[in-house]
Amino acid sequence: MRKEVNEQTAEDLGLSKEEFIKIKELLGRVPNFTELSVFSAMWSEHCSYKNSRRLFSLFPTKGKQVIVGAGEENSGIVDIGEGLGVAFKIESHNHPSAVEPFEAAATGIGGCLRDIFTTGARPIAALGALRFGSLDKQRVKFLFKEVTRGLAHYANIAEVSVVGGDTYFDESYEGNPLVNALVVGIVREKNIVRGGAYGKGNPVYYIGGQTGRDGIGGASFASQEISQESRGRKSAVAIGDPKLGRRLREVCLELIEKGFVVGMQDMGAAGLTCSSSETATRAGTGIEIDVALVPQREKGMNAYEILLSESQERMLVILKEDKEKEALDVLKKWNINAAKIGRVTDDKIMRVKENGALVCEIPAEALTKKAPLYQREIKEPAYLKEAQKLVRESVREPQDFNKVLLQLLDSPTIASKESAYKKFTFLNKEEVVVNAGSDAAIIRIKGTNKALAISVDCNGRYCYLNPQSGAMLAVAEAARNIVCAGGKPLAITDGLNFGNPMKPENYWQFEKCVEGLSAACKALNTPVVSGNVSFYNENPKGAIDPTPMVGMVGLIEDADRYVTQEFKNVGDLIVLLGENKPDLSGSEYLYLIHKQKKGNPQIDIEEEKAVQEACLEAIKSKIINSAHDCSEGGLAITLAESCISKAERMLGAVIKLDGLKERDIRLDEVLFAETPSRIVVSISKDKLSVLEQIAEKYSISYQVLGNVSGKRLTIEYKGTPIIDLPLSTLSNTWRNAIPSRLNKD
Repeated sequence: MRKEVNEQTAEDLGLSKEEFIKIKELLGRVPNFTELSVFSAMWSEHCSYKNSRRLFSLFPTKGKQVIVGAGEENSGIVDIGEGLGVAFKIESHNHPSAVEPFEAAATGIGGCLRDIFTTGARPIAALGALRFGSLDKQRVKFLFKEVTRGLAHYANIAEVSVVGGDTYFDESYEGNPLVNALVVGIVREKNIVRGGAYGKGNPVYYIGGQTGRDGIGGASFASQEISQESRGRKSAVAIGDPKLGRRLREVCLELIEKGFVVGMQDMGAAGLTCSSSETATRAGTGIEIDVALVPQREKGMNAYEILLSESQERMLVILKEDKEKEALDVLKKWNINAAKIGRVTDDKIMRVKENGALVCEIPAEALTKKAPLYQREIKEPAYLKEAQKLVRESVREPQDFNKVLLQLLDSPTIASKESAYKKFTFLNKEEVVVNAGSDAAIIRIKGTNKALAISVDCNGRYCYLNPQSGAMLAVAEAARNIVCAGGKPLAITDGLNFGNPMKPENYWQFEKCVEGLSAACKALNTPVVSGNVSFYNENPKGAIDPTPMVGMVGLIEDADRYVTQEFKNVGDLIVLLGENKPDLSGSEYLYLIHKQKKGNPQIDIEEEKAVQEACLEAIKSKIINSAHDCSEGGLAITLAESCISKAERMLGAVIKLDGLKERDIRLDEVLFAETPSRIVVSISKDKLSVLEQIAEKYSISYQVLGNVSGKRLTIEYKGTPIIDLPLSTLSNTWRNAIPSRLNKD
C-alpha cells in the first residue's frame, strides 16, 4: 500500500515545509514515500551537518603533513614519513547510549573502526572520550558501567587496543551522556582507498552482515533531543557483532592490499542510503542498486527499511570489474557474505530498484551537496555575564590543604580511571608502549623506529564559561599532552557535542567554540582533518555544557625517546615550566570545594606555544626524566599524580612554594588554579643549566620547585608544610574513588 506524501508526511519525518518544497524542486516532482524517507535521513543533522557545515570553512584543513583533509573522505590522514600515513577520526554515539548504553557504546567504536579501515588503514589504537552526570546517582552508575563494558566488549573481541581517554562527571550531562570514540590507524600511502564509486560498469557489492530492522531511523533519532518517549526507542539502536567486525576488517584490508578495490564505504548512519549517495557524489558518477539482492535477516522487509537500516558490520564496496572472481575468493576465505547488488553508472543518479521495479530515483548530489545549509540565530547566553564574575573574596582559603588535596583526588573527574581500563584486555604488546595512565598514549609504528603519541581532551566547564577560550584550551591541552610524551603535534579530529542548534544561545556557543578551535589550530599548526558533530544533546533540565572534544596525534621520531608523567629518580630536581597565575576560573577546586561554576578561563596561545616548544626541545635534548602538564586540579594534583601514577614504584617529593608565592597570588591559587601553559618536569641536577638555556631561548618562565624524595608528598611554604601526606594515602584515595562509588548501593 502506497503512503500519501504531503507536508505533514515530511514533517513527521523531520523535514520542514521549506525543505519539502526544495525536495520537490530538486526532483521536479513530488517524491514517493521511500524517496522522502531517504531525503529525511540524508538531510538530518547527523548526515548533512546542515546546521554546522557553513562554519567549517573557518577550520585550517591544509598543511604539508595533510594527505587527506577534513570533508574529503570518511577519515583524515596525515603523513608520518617513510611512505606511511596515520588515519584517525572521532565519532559520537550519544543519544543511543542514553537508551541502550552497552550496545550503543559497542557499535560506536565498531563504526569508528570501519571508518578507519575503509581507507586501507589498519586500526592500532582506540581512546574513549566520555561524559556522565554525578557518579553518586544510580542511573549514572549504570550508564558508566554499561558504556565501559560495551566499549570493552567490542574492542577486546575485535582485537583493538584501547589505550586511554578522557572522562568527566558533571551534572550538565545528567540523562545525556557523551560517548565519543577516537580510533587511529596506519596506512601505506600507496594503499589509501577513497570512498568513491568510480568507473562506469564496475560492480557494486554489499559485504558483511545481513540487513535487519535494527537502527532504522538512527540518523534522525540522533538529530533530535532526548525525551521520555525517545528513551524507549531501542529500535533506533543497532546491535554490533565484533567477531564479524574483526573478520570484516581483515577481508577489507586484504582486498585493498591486493588492489581489487575501487572505492569503499561503511554503511553507518542512514546505512545503504548514505553509502550509495556519498560514494556516487565523491566520484561524480551514479549508482544503481536492487535492494532485493541485499542479504536480509528478517522477512518482509521493504525498500524503505532496507535502505535506512543501520545494521552493523556492513560495507559497500566497488570492485574492479575484472577482479570480481579473485575478490570473491578472498571473501569466501574469510567467511564474509557478499552480494553484487548493482553497478556504477555515469548519470549522477542514485537509482534504487526492488526486484527490478523502480522505487527511488534521486540525483546523488541532491542528497549530499545540495542538502540545505543554515546559519542559525545566535544570542549570547543570559547566564554568561553573571557566571564569568568570579569574586575572589567569595572564595575563602581553606584551613586544611591536606583535606582539600584528598577531596580533589577523590573527585571522579580527577581520580584514576584504572578500574575502567582493566576491562580492556587486548593490548598489542609489540605496539603499545604507554597505555592509559600518562598524559598521552604512545604506540610504536611497526617496521619503523617511530611512535605516535595520542590524546583526547576537552573541559566542558571552561567552554560553558567562555566557549571560545574553552575550545582553545582543549586544543592546547591535547597538544601539551602530546608534547609531554615527546611528540610533535600533527593534526586534530574534533567531536563537537552541543545542545539544540535551534536555540540561539546554544548556537552562539557552537559558533564561538568553532572560532576557538580554529584559532588554536592555526597557532599550533595542527590542522583539522576529520570530525563529527552531535547536536540536540539535551534533557529536560537543559543543554549539556558545550563540549568540543579534541583528538590529536603527534609523532615521536625515535620511539625509544618517549617520556611519561611519573617521577623516575630520587634526587631529581622538579621544575615548573610556565607561569602560575592567580585565577581559579572553572577549576575543579572552585566547583568541588566552593560549589561555584564561575570565572572566565583565558589562554595566551603564543605563551602556550613557547612552553610546548621549550619542553619538546628539552625532551629531544635527553634531559627530561618526566613531564606532566598542569590541568584539572592544578599544580598540587600534577605533583601528586607524578608521585603515584606508577603503583609499583611511587616516589615522593619535597616542594617549596616560596618562589611561587608572590604578593598578588594566594596559596590556594598556587596549588589549585588550572591556568594553562604549565608543565612540571623532573631532571637530574646536572642538567639544570641546559634547561635554563632552553627556557631563556623561548622566553618562558621556569621555577625549581624541589626534588624527588622519599614516600611522602610534602609541600612547604616559609619552612612550614602546608601539605604533608604519605603516598599510600594519596594513591588509595585516587585509585579507589571510582570503584568505591560504583560499589556503593
